[in-house]
Amino acid sequence: MKIRIVDAFTDRPFAGNPAGVLLLESDRFPGPDRLQRVAAEVNLSETAFAHPLPPGGQADWALRWFTPTTEVDLCGHATLATAHVLRTTGVAEGTVRFASRSGVLRTTAHQDGSLTLDFPTAPLTPVTAPPGLAKALGAVPLSVHDTGDNVGDLLVELADEAAVRALRPDLPALVACSRRGVIATAAAADPAGGYDFVSRGFFPRVGIDEDPVTGSAHTALAPFWSARFGRTDLTGLQASARSGLVRTSLRGERTWLTGKAVTVIEGELLAAL
Repeated sequence: MKIRIVDAFTDRPFAGNPAGVLLLESDRFPGPDRLQRVAAEVNLSETAFAHPLPPGGQADWALRWFTPTTEVDLCGHATLATAHVLRTTGVAEGTVRFASRSGVLRTTAHQDGSLTLDFPTAPLTPVTAPPGLAKALGAVPLSVHDTGDNVGDLLVELADEAAVRALRPDLPALVACSRRGVIATAAAADPAGGYDFVSRGFFPRVGIDEDPVTGSAHTALAPFWSARFGRTDLTGLQASARSGLVRTSLRGERTWLTGKAVTVIEGELLAAL
């Protein structure tokens, strides 16, 4: 069975967010314990597993995502990586529909090599900062929002881009502050710099200290910043060490996330699933 490592939300190797991708030939998933062991072995923030579905249904492929420690409900970069593998290997063209724990997700390939994900928009609810959040994060929030069940993060607005880039959070303390993780964000320091807002994502509860580029987080960042800027189409920079750009387009209850991907490793899984 082929296993691939794909860098998502980037147009060059060794940037963006790497994801493992396995396309299964069977019509069902192995037990979750087996999938979890493979994800732990790959040891990236997410490993995606997909298998084809019978024609004529609401979706073309079934898709699941695992961190090194747990299965998650929604993952953007590993979905982008899976769609990239389907396109570059000739398995699928145009729009692909994935059946997932977050409903049917559509991906569309474009002539320039980019792909657009059609994801549910995260509902934002203003909340009081949990006790200890500012100390754990190392910065005082301007506002805090819950991002709903699919995402499960706290969206934390900080004073400026410099504050986001300077974060060195207390990760064990951050575990107690949210269901999945914390997304820190601020407006871009330079509006002419090629992006409208900046973010970083910390998810120690699910085994990811800092995620390089988090697609699912942008389903919350898009409505947050679209309301602030009065525009539906924006570009976000996730300012991790690897860094990556996500183009967002708010469409009511759906958010489109667009980016590119690069396959950097292709190998063979020798252990049977």
